Amino acid sequence: MSDTGGGHRASAEAIKAGFAAKHGSAFDVRCVDIWTHHTPPPFNALPSTYGFLVKHSTLWRLNYYGQQPRAVHRATLACAGAAMDAALAACFDAHDPDLVVSVHPLMQQVPLSVLARRARRAGAAGGDAAAAPSARAPPFATVVTDLTTCHNTWFDPRVDACFVPTPECGARAVRMGVHVERVVMHGLPIRPAFGPAPDKRARAALRRRLGMDPALPAALLVGGGEGMGAIRDTVTALAAAPPPGGVQVVAVCGRNQALQRELETTQWPAGVVVKATGFVSDMEAWMAAADVVATKAGPGTIAEAITSRLPLLLTGFIPCQEAGNVPFVVGRGCGSFERDSQRAAATLARWLSPEGAPELEAMRHAVDRVAASWEGALGRIVDDLAALCATRALPKGAAATFADAAAA
Repeated sequence: MSDTGGGHRASAEAIKAGFAAKHGSAFDVRCVDIWTHHTPPPFNALPSTYGFLVKHSTLWRLNYYGQQPRAVHRATLACAGAAMDAALAACFDAHDPDLVVSVHPLMQQVPLSVLARRARRAGAAGGDAAAAPSARAPPFATVVTDLTTCHNTWFDPRVDACFVPTPECGARAVRMGVHVERVVMHGLPIRPAFGPAPDKRARAALRRRLGMDPALPAALLVGGGEGMGAIRDTVTALAAAPPPGGVQVVAVCGRNQALQRELETTQWPAGVVVKATGFVSDMEAWMAAADVVATKAGPGTIAEAITSRLPLLLTGFIPCQEAGNVPFVVGRGCGSFERDSQRAAATLARWLSPEGAPELEAMRHAVDRVAASWEGALGRIVDDLAALCATRALPKGAAATFADAAAA
């Protein structure tokens, strides 16, 4: 994985948690940030440029679309892989994996090529594959963590398995040369802790534990690691025109400590409760305690909210890879998109008012349908990865999950 945005690490940690839940200590699962910790300069500094690029959309679009053509990114990554070969081979030697799983778009072509060269070197040194255990590259799986608009670097025909969350993503994998029998569609891997809200009594107790009002309707505003998404303006607008009976807002501000302090120290009108936090390690609890969530259109947060049965108000997206997540949510009836803070606040106020109850209930039913289609996704992904590790082959029928959907 690589820490470019929080979603890739979250997916890696979810897979690790899934193995622990299903297999205990039978598997040693290690989450490795390949780019930052195991590549030479200047490659190890590339992940730190991600935050800068996504804040400058023109630069980000040039980079994203410039590397989209297969001929361009294959040539670029081949050059990079040659420069990284010794460092990455040393990393694989240190871990000596029985299975490699990628949850990042830039971690197919380079690791696959390095593993192949490593295996050839081991074979030459050992005489044959039987004499040299490393003479055969370990099986390699990709777990795609984007929902629909996936960059082409996600897909390499050499992978043993490519796990996709949606038919749109699977279709792109096939177009990019991944054999249809290696494309598996279960859904996104979400940590087992996420799920439907508890019953009324348990939910009230959870809200009290989190310092929330047990009775007021609650909107969860998630700003990502940088506290993005115009949280301040949305909270201010919602406080100026709250739903009848009042509202409480939980704002997750990430690293934006100034915003957190401002929200905590502001005197809000009667009937409006605002709770601000920094990073949270128990997002599943905050989602279980909320009625709706407002967030940018990151695939991980969308999947966590849907798994938690929460309607979504999308307030922005990173250009290119997150653009397709908006029609994914809106088109399935799971929420709305409002970039303007005033309109976003008005939408939240309407949803949380008595008059908005039918609209909110309809969205909950739509969320339930999507969540049901992803039910058990993490466990099925873990089962298939365990089989791949043991036999170097997917279980019989695994790929039918995508093939049947594509035929339908």
